[in-house]
Amino acid sequence: MKVLIVSDTHKKNENYYHVVKRQAPDMVIHCGDGEGCEEELAQAADCPFHIVLGNNDFFSYLPRELELEVEGFKVWVTHGHNYYVSMGNENIKREALMKGVDIVLYGHTHRPVIDREGGVIAVNPGSISYPRQDGHRPSYAIMEIEENKVDFAIEYL
Repeated sequence: MKVLIVSDTHKKNENYYHVVKRQAPDMVIHCGDGEGCEEELAQAADCPFHIVLGNNDFFSYLPRELELEVEGFKVWVTHGHNYYVSMGNENIKREALMKGVDIVLYGHTHRPVIDREGGVIAVNPGSISYPRQDGHRPSYAIMEIEENKVDFAIEYL
């Protein structure tokens, strides 16, 4: 199973549309800040689509967090701003451990991260629209699950 993980599209969806076509995922998980484009993003995915509330998703009906089972892995999805991820991912990883999940997916910082330390995998796909890491290349993550093994990769446009 291939899962496309994105975050922080902020109404600038062209890169997202391109990546969805190129990757042809089995599922898309958006870690928030779609800013009212949820329906368009879901339709473009043409597969199961999950999205959470970001700090810029004003007046939205979206859930603040989601817990999903993906091919036997417990996955927690949150935007991350309520866990102070701009200061590091220690708080969100601690919360993930308390929740008993295998993987936490989050956004907010616009900087990609794959952190496998400490008993939980923490993944931030960065921003596909407004990157903030060195080089400022739009980024997203791919989660591939095969035979009870999960792998992650950060991809760049």
